[in-house]
Amino acid sequence: MDAGVRTEPVGEYLIGVRLRDTAQADDYRMTDLDLHVGDLVVVETAANGTAVGEVRRPRRALPEAKKDRAYPRVARLADEAEAREYRERRGREERAVVTCQGIARGRGLVMKVVDVEMQPAARRVTVYFNADERVDFRELVRDLAREFHSRIEMRQIGARDTTKVMDGIGPCGRQLCCSSYLRRFEPISVKMAKAQDMPLTDNRLLGNCGRLKCCLLYEFSTYQELRSYLPKANAPCEASCGGGCMAGKVKSIRVLKQTVVVGFPDGTEAEVPLDQLTWEGRDHMKGKTGDS
Repeated sequence: MDAGVRTEPVGEYLIGVRLRDTAQADDYRMTDLDLHVGDLVVVETAANGTAVGEVRRPRRALPEAKKDRAYPRVARLADEAEAREYRERRGREERAVVTCQGIARGRGLVMKVVDVEMQPAARRVTVYFNADERVDFRELVRDLAREFHSRIEMRQIGARDTTKVMDGIGPCGRQLCCSSYLRRFEPISVKMAKAQDMPLTDNRLLGNCGRLKCCLLYEFSTYQELRSYLPKANAPCEASCGGGCMAGKVKSIRVLKQTVVVGFPDGTEAEVPLDQLTWEGRDHMKGKTGDS
């Protein structure tokens, strides 16, 4: 398609555009451009300027509830010169990662260069790196300034941000959540794993970044709610079994099944549905569990 060719007005849409290969796509408002995934476009930026980005999500109708939101706009398709500069700059950035890592290694610095961002005019080069310990990179900055003839800015990022930039496939077989759609990292704790009855010594709790998986958060609130309907372990209870009530003690709970394993004085155990169990404090849960 020739740059600047426009179709008949097709209404207002949102389209996903990313400004860098290592960034996520953001929503931009567009009106009468016929754009497709892979097209390079010129978009508005927060600094009242413009930048070239790549379309990564196809257009979709602008939701009625978001019509008044101030989205940045897609101005037009990028022309040949702009597209060439965009691709050449990304090639320089990819080569710069290797160069920076090599110079850092030569200085004996224990760090991993994750990404390099260059401004279009090459006035500033931002180096993103990960390191487990404090790094004195003053000499490295001088080396890089001579190498790139630009002002150098070093930004240290954590393990989760490093994995987000590098991308990958999770154990679920899908693209990592942090790379595909997560906008910010929420605190993840061992408490969330315990609430979901996961073994705390299982390495499967760790994501590609070596930290607790972000997906532990997704069902945590559901498990918390379901647990609130159940008695505590070792709580005295009465189970309706065989037409009568038998006193016992809670041995364990099955959160998702909403059942309780009850131990009886004779040493036997039985898995009892919640509606066949009574215990001290159950009355305040009526309505939550559907009892009447």
